Amino acid sequence: MRILVVTQYFWPENFRVNDLVLGLVARGHEVEVLTGLPNYPDGRFFSGYGWFKRPREALDGVRIIRAPIFPRGRGGALRLALNYLSFALAASIVGPLACRGRFDAIFVHEPSPITVGLPAIVMKQLKHAPVLFWVLDLWPESLSATGAVRSPWVLRQVDRLVRYIYRHCDRVLVQSRGFVERIARQGVDRARIEYFPNWAESVYRSAASAAVPIPALPDGFRLMFAGNIGAAQDFPTVLGAAERLRDLPDLKWVLVGEGRMAEWGAEEVRRRGLAGAVVMLGRHPVEAMPDLFAAADAMLVTLRPDPVFALTIPAKVQAYLASGRPIVAALDGEGAAVVRESGAGIVCPAGDVEA
Repeated sequence: MRILVVTQYFWPENFRVNDLVLGLVARGHEVEVLTGLPNYPDGRFFSGYGWFKRPREALDGVRIIRAPIFPRGRGGALRLALNYLSFALAASIVGPLACRGRFDAIFVHEPSPITVGLPAIVMKQLKHAPVLFWVLDLWPESLSATGAVRSPWVLRQVDRLVRYIYRHCDRVLVQSRGFVERIARQGVDRARIEYFPNWAESVYRSAASAAVPIPALPDGFRLMFAGNIGAAQDFPTVLGAAERLRDLPDLKWVLVGEGRMAEWGAEEVRRRGLAGAVVMLGRHPVEAMPDLFAAADAMLVTLRPDPVFALTIPAKVQAYLASGRPIVAALDGEGAAVVRESGAGIVCPAGDVEA
């Protein structure tokens, strides 16, 4: 098959869609990717990229078409809106001009924003190819749950946009079975909704070390969090628990990753006097994760207490499971069920510092 993948994020940014694309190529498919200029999570273009730099690339047989976009900056509301809308507009123009020939299917990767569906719909109309839309983040629910948007009017307009996008998709794929009911309420026939869960990338299944250097880790019992440090991950609860356990000097909270709340988190660690207990290592390549995980005594996953997040299975759970490390989870709903049913760790309610 000849497949067009539409995604705002792609290599060298670290997203699971990279693994998906290479997996499709390995299975004999011809894949072309319509994406943006890499700027996640730092908020500025990666070295060597710019509005007029490297608009076309190739990766292991994959042709990459890059649309010019506004970088996300520090993740403020205005910059994020410009980032999201600029990709939707630019990709809707660049796609028809640069993605030539016929496609058998169009696959859309939607961790956020939902607007990534708009250029896919444009391409569907021109190429007469079915669209498979992979929902990793529920809109508009996630906008209200994180506090990113509070205006009821704006949320209603976003809901109208979501319904429009879903209506033009041939299949809506969901990363959690908990999404099915919500999406059905937005007018999608259940026959068009299919469960398509996340997975652990192949790097986690390799027995050999990736030979990527990892940073020095503190001595003691290492409870490690890896991934995005954002509003949804509920770091006030994590730091609250670290405060209550400061009398256990052997316990080290190791945080690997970056995100909108990372700067706030670093300041809170200093303010609360937790520098000896909480170690923030910043972002590291996915190839380093297996060795980092192997050096941990347990892995930590958290989400804010919210009905929307209770429907979500954080993608890091699959990587944690593949690493074979025990999991400490402060989750509700679907994510908690995966940890419990697998017997992979212990679960407490989301947002419950004492638990």
